[in-house]
Amino acid sequence: MSLPAAFHEIAKRVNNWGRWGPDDELGTLNLITDEVVREAAATVRTGRRVPLALPLRQDGVQTGMIPGRVNPLHVMVQINQELFGPGTVACSDDAVTMGLQAATHWDALPHVSHSGRLYNGRPAHTVTAHGGAEFSGIGTVRHLVTRGVLLDVARARGTDRLDGSYAVTPEDLDAAEELAGTRVRAGDAVLVRTGQMRVFLAGDRHAYAYPSPGLSVRTPEWFHARDVAAVANDTLTFEVFPPESEDLWLPVHALHLVEMGMPQGQNWNLEKLSTACGETGRYAFLLSATPEPFTGATGSPVAPVAVL
Repeated sequence: MSLPAAFHEIAKRVNNWGRWGPDDELGTLNLITDEVVREAAATVRTGRRVPLALPLRQDGVQTGMIPGRVNPLHVMVQINQELFGPGTVACSDDAVTMGLQAATHWDALPHVSHSGRLYNGRPAHTVTAHGGAEFSGIGTVRHLVTRGVLLDVARARGTDRLDGSYAVTPEDLDAAEELAGTRVRAGDAVLVRTGQMRVFLAGDRHAYAYPSPGLSVRTPEWFHARDVAAVANDTLTFEVFPPESEDLWLPVHALHLVEMGMPQGQNWNLEKLSTACGETGRYAFLLSATPEPFTGATGSPVAPVAVL
């Protein structure tokens, strides 16, 4: 089944292929300039640090709905082992098996393809079983530090959590931007809170996954107009799920990652950040969110921190 004409029309309007040259692998992260980072650092007033990552644990957010995306399996490979003989210093070591997108993570640009293409027009077949992503893998993102802006859509709409299957619109983003009291600008990382994380934190993994509020297919043009560097939210699927149209699955992924070259983050815990921003009346902050540099990977765990 081919993608509908309406999708391709949006794709043309947000396309960034060639914008930073034919060899570019970073996409919208190019918008995070030294000046952007200096201005981001200037947002720090109190030094209050808010962690945004979920714990990596075996009973995490994954339920099997997404094949192969397994929760972390942590094992000890040595426990108090005296490696250099009796009475010497003893060591304990660990190993873990997990899906790289199992918990709080970034999606790299080759995480999805459409019409046989990846970001910047590269062929989808450049992602291989043995080598992973030849271009734009998460390992190319050596640092991701910028101004973060929380768009608390749930709070702006007067609720703790948006209903399941609620599609966040550009109008919702406008309302959250007004609440934030700051305009999203070039190079920002935008964190969109739906409140869906509250379901997982209450212990219901299945209801957290489905149905879920998320971004609508109308929102990529909003982010493109503001030259946003990256977007993350507090849901499993990022975009509204089930989708708005039965013949169009994961369109926001395709528009962000393939057409715009803009990384996405999922399963970010924005609850404490929502509280902190509400208490201070400040929704912009320094965000440190560099992914783990797995070579050729299409995503990576991240432990982001907002500094207010």
